[in-house]
Amino acid sequence: MCHFSQSCGGSSIYLSILIICLSCYFNNASSQPPTAAPLIKDTPFAIIWNAPVDVCKNLKIGLDLSAFQAVTTPASVPNQFLFLFYTDRLGLYPYVDPATKQEYNGGIPQKAPLKASLKKATSDIAKYIPNSTPGLAVIDWESWRPLWVRNWDAKQIYRKLSIDSVLAQNSSLSTSMATNIAKERFQTAARDYMEDTIQLGIEQRPEQLWGFYLYPECYNFNWNFPDYTGNCPPTEEARNNELLWLWESSTALFPSAYLPLTLKDDPKAALFVREPSVPGPGEIAVLETDRPVCTYSQFTPCFQMINIQTIGESAALGASGAVLWGASASFNSKESCEALSAYLLTTLNPHIANVTAAAKLCSTTLCQGNGRCIRKNPNSDDYLYLNSENFSIQKRRGKYVAVGTPTTIYLPTVCCDWLGNGWGAENERSDWLSLSVVNIQSKGISCPFSPITAPPFLHLFRGGKGGVEKEEKERRSSKSL
Repeated sequence: MCHFSQSCGGSSIYLSILIICLSCYFNNASSQPPTAAPLIKDTPFAIIWNAPVDVCKNLKIGLDLSAFQAVTTPASVPNQFLFLFYTDRLGLYPYVDPATKQEYNGGIPQKAPLKASLKKATSDIAKYIPNSTPGLAVIDWESWRPLWVRNWDAKQIYRKLSIDSVLAQNSSLSTSMATNIAKERFQTAARDYMEDTIQLGIEQRPEQLWGFYLYPECYNFNWNFPDYTGNCPPTEEARNNELLWLWESSTALFPSAYLPLTLKDDPKAALFVREPSVPGPGEIAVLETDRPVCTYSQFTPCFQMINIQTIGESAALGASGAVLWGASASFNSKESCEALSAYLLTTLNPHIANVTAAAKLCSTTLCQGNGRCIRKNPNSDDYLYLNSENFSIQKRRGKYVAVGTPTTIYLPTVCCDWLGNGWGAENERSDWLSLSVVNIQSKGISCPFSPITAPPFLHLFRGGKGGVEKEEKERRSSKSL
């Protein structure tokens, strides 16, 4: 690990930078709430692999996943840093098979055996998370949504079954009255099922961070409109506020940042990712807590910039990390495994090394390692990224290394555009105004990092609009990687 204070001396040239930072602090920093402690120690922004690679291993096609801070699989392998609880892995989840219409465990929450479900969930947790160690426990229950109004399209069957259940008890009720009763019963039972289950998980494994995949959801799908901003519709913001109980019950949030393939070459892609990555005004209750936000991105090797953009946006908006999830169908042949192997080496790993290093540097410089950097303006196109004119990402002895000579040209802008957001209550926020400016290196450095350890302390690059795409093109043409 490279420590600035051990390798660099101070210089009076940084005095003006500190003065600029002072003015930025008084104007902006006081309005920022505390942020969550890192998912992994000393790593403000962690990237986690969560995709099956068994076929590639069986084909003896090597996959370099060393840039990730944790490597996991969606398969039911116990004792992983991230474990994904699908419907059949945690309790007795009520749902209706969309193809056969067969009802399981009562079909709807109000007819489901909650006590029996919690009993089974206790055994499931002990099976899949046998040790109480730090990690992420993600509950993936997607068949129905806890708010009645959000069960549309194929999910309307849960409304119908709920209404039928009420009418079966009292056939004299009007449709309107039966619907109102069904709505109340459904939402109460859905809340009980989700709330009691996650509380059980937290009680059984308090070291794990527990949350439901997809929540909070933004529903900002109207990208075909010319004035698309990516913001959550006001109606959906209000509905998210009805889920205050869910945010309070969770110890982590796992929103989805899956990009539709129709946006793969569209500048609206950043807007689509931007709003769900960190809860906005519509989820004000979340902002007032220190729950970590870890965005889920679907790994799509055929559309490389999608992966680049979702990671970059998540880091820039102050998320605790990003999960790259992939399905087994994506890597089920020699060709797909070879393509994945090449993509990791030439593109994704250098990008991950760059982003995590830049996030670490910004945390160290602005927050004394006691917080993470967040865009001053959430709607800007500034990214935490290393300048390719000064740095190259290389691999040496199995570890990724950023090699180069930093400059001070970007520092005044960085101080103003990025706010140091201190850790939550258990890590008291430090006054980053008192940081030692000698922590900004002025000499060439070479600092390695590997999974589950801190990334290198490097110079921060302020990327303007199109900066990530420009960096990607330069990397592809670099012979040193």
